[in-house]
Amino acid sequence: MPIKSFRGLIINGAIETISLHTNTGTTGYRITKLEVVGNDPRGAGSEGVVKIYSIPQTAASDKIDFSDNTLLGCAFYENSSSQSTFGGTSIIFDNMTFNQDVYVTAATDESINYYIEMEQVKLALDENTVATLKDIRNITGPV
Repeated sequence: MPIKSFRGLIINGAIETISLHTNTGTTGYRITKLEVVGNDPRGAGSEGVVKIYSIPQTAASDKIDFSDNTLLGCAFYENSSSQSTFGGTSIIFDNMTFNQDVYVTAATDESINYYIEMEQVKLALDENTVATLKDIRNITGPV
C-alpha cells in the first residue's frame, strides 16, 4: 500500500490539521511512524509531547491518556544538556483505521518538528461506514 508522509514544525500549544478527508471516504489511513525532534536539539534542555487525534481539539496538553479512544498516537521528546541525553519515545495505535482529518497537538518547551508516515488503504463500503461513524460518535458536545 502507498505511504504518505507529513512533516512540520509546531509551536507550544498549537493544533494543526492534516487534511485527509475525501468526498467518498473510501480512502483510509493507518499511522505507521511518528517521530519528533526539537527545533534546537543542541540548545538548553527541553522536552515536549506531540499527540495525534482523530477529532478536533480545543487545547494542547502534556497529559497522555491511553483510555482516550480519539488518541491515534503520541510522542515524547527530551533533550537534557546537563545529562547529555537526547531522544524520545513514540507510541502508535496502528490497528486504528480512519478516513477523516487528523489533528496534531504540541505541548513543549520549544518548537518541535514532527514526522508522520501513514499507510493508505482502500476501504470497502462497510469499513468506510464504520470509520466515519467512529469519528461522528467520538465528537463531544451538541450535534
